[in-house]
Parts: sequence; C-alpha cells; structure tokens
Amino acid sequence: MSSSVERRAAAVRAAWRLAAALLLALAGGAVAAQELPGIGRPATPKEIAAWDIDVRPDFKGLPKGSGTVAQGQDLWEAKCASCHGIFGESNEFFAPLIGGTTAEDVKSGRVARLTDAAYPGRTMLMKLSTVSTLWDYIYRAMPWNAPKSLAPDEVYALTAFLLNLGNVVPEDFTLSDRNIAEVQQRIPNRKGMTTHHAMWPGKLPGAAARPDVNAVACMKDCATEPKLASMLPDFARNAHGNLAEQNRMVGAQHGADTTRPAGSAGVPRPAAGVAPAAAARPSAGAAPTALLTRAGCSACHVADKKLIGPSWREIHGKHGSRADAEAYLAGKIKSGGVGVWGAIPMPAQGVSEEDAKVIARWLAAGASR
Repeated sequence: MSSSVERRAAAVRAAWRLAAALLLALAGGAVAAQELPGIGRPATPKEIAAWDIDVRPDFKGLPKGSGTVAQGQDLWEAKCASCHGIFGESNEFFAPLIGGTTAEDVKSGRVARLTDAAYPGRTMLMKLSTVSTLWDYIYRAMPWNAPKSLAPDEVYALTAFLLNLGNVVPEDFTLSDRNIAEVQQRIPNRKGMTTHHAMWPGKLPGAAARPDVNAVACMKDCATEPKLASMLPDFARNAHGNLAEQNRMVGAQHGADTTRPAGSAGVPRPAAGVAPAAAARPSAGAAPTALLTRAGCSACHVADKKLIGPSWREIHGKHGSRADAEAYLAGKIKSGGVGVWGAIPMPAQGVSEEDAKVIARWLAAGASR
C-alpha cells in the first residue's frame, strides 16, 4: 500500500473515532470543550466584555462618564435629527420620541395621557419607565447606520438632551453615572411598569399568585401540510432596492427579485466558479443596491418619492447637470449637510472614498435601476 493511501486510511479511521466520541458525549449529556482538544477555546475576558454592555434598571453595567444637554444637542443634530427630527418630534419614518408628558406626570410618575383615549399619540417618553432602558438602547443600537459607534460620554449627552426636551432635566444639566439614579426619580412614567403579571421570578410586592396567562396544548385537528409564505404589497415591493442583490451568493436564502412583479422569474444567480464579490458588482449604469443598503442610504432615500430625504431621481435632477456632479455628490456623501433639501440634516456617511464615488457616479448618471 502506498504512503498516500495509508495516510488517507488513517485519516478516515481518525474521523470515525472522533465521530464516535462525539456521539458518546452527546448521549451522556453536553459536549465539554476540554474533551475535544483543538476544537474551540474559551472566550477571553476582553471578548466577553465587548458583548456584555447591557445596563440594568439598577444601573449595573453602566459605564462611568458624563455629558451635558448642550453637547447632546450638537450630537443630536449631527447624527440623530435626520431620522427623528430636530426636537424628537418626527413622525415621518419612526414614531415621535418626545411629547405627551406634563410637569404633573414628572411629579406623579404616571403619564395621564396613556389612559386618555382622546389623545392619539404614544411617544417614547410617555411609555419609558426606566432611564437605563433609554441609555442602553442608544448605546447598543444608535445611530441607525452605525450602531455601537457612540462613546459612553456621547450617550450620556444624548440622553440628557432628550430628557431636557421632555422637561425632565434643565438646559444646564450634566447627566452622569453619579446622578442618573436621581434622574430616574423624575421619569414621567417611572411608576407605569407593573409587576402584577407574576411573570418575573421571585415574590414581588403586589404580584399575583400566578401568571396572568394560560396555555393549553391542543394537539388535535392539526394541519398536515402547513404552507408558509410571505409577500410584499406592490407599493412597498422595491422600497429598499432589489432584495435578491442584498443576500449572500451561497445558500438557500437568495431573496426575491423585487424589481420585477410578484411571481415573475428572478435574476439568475452567479455561475459556478464566479466569485461572489465579482457577481455582486453592478454593471455600468446599474443601481449599486447592495452598497446603498450596506451604507444605510436606503433608510432615508428611495427611487422616486421623498422619504426622509429626497428621492434618487430628485438628487439627479438637481445636481446631475453640474460639470463636477460626481465630485460634488461624493463630497456631500462623505461630509453630510443641511439646508439644500430642507431643515432635516443628512449626517456624514462613514463610507470609503471609493464607495462614495460609486454612489455619486450612479446618481450623476441618472440613478437608473
């Protein structure tokens, strides 16, 4: 037997031994990492810390830092107002953040308008019961196009600015890890969260004896061949670009070609041997849909109507005839701006120079699909 054949046979035997060991371990319970040398490793304290960023209502996990209302206003106008409005009042894309609370609510800890059927809106501040929830959400999820990019001091400043808009703290206030517990005592709906549902562990004051839900297993008259399907209404079918171009080029989740009517054939997938990056690159004149989505542009702009910002076609109509259209548009993408299309500012986009030029070239050429 040749040496290469012997090596292959030894590899097969080793694979079978490993498979048998895995089956035995699974039969006995859980697979411990130390039982499989060379497979995986414990997470380092630094890796765990990068994920362990939640802030609890008792403020455990809250990092040290501080920020003023004035600093928060500057950050808000640069990074947040484009989606939420200058005063957190925007209802064009997301629900309003501020409004519906009164000075009496700050004193009582219950927002009266939440029980007023005649009051139509439900803002974030009306429903917020713990300031830690607001701080935590901004820290982990905002801004929309660059989550986890804000430093703790910036989150303190933005939280202070929002609370000032809701008349919870004064204009000269500095929010910090040292006084946030005091601010909690001024949240308008701090007493609005109930524990009466008994779904939290342990015995809590005022909680019911058992949870207020009952689940009874049916296990009869079940559908034998359930059919799962989804659809997009025609008006929203291509609101955020072609879904088929926004998925990985391998696997079963290919996405629908939303540039075509429902039920029509989709775009062909890349041929075998074609690199995904090359297959995803738009041809000359085609919309760089995946790039627009990855950069967060599609959250505020669509093809032919105003969303938060102007449509792609409006941008081309206004600037496409400029001799320096490509350079001008690439500069605006990188630096942001306000006043050209109204009062809502566009924040500077964190895309590379090359990607900014790709988007600008497409806009200048007509923003065709």
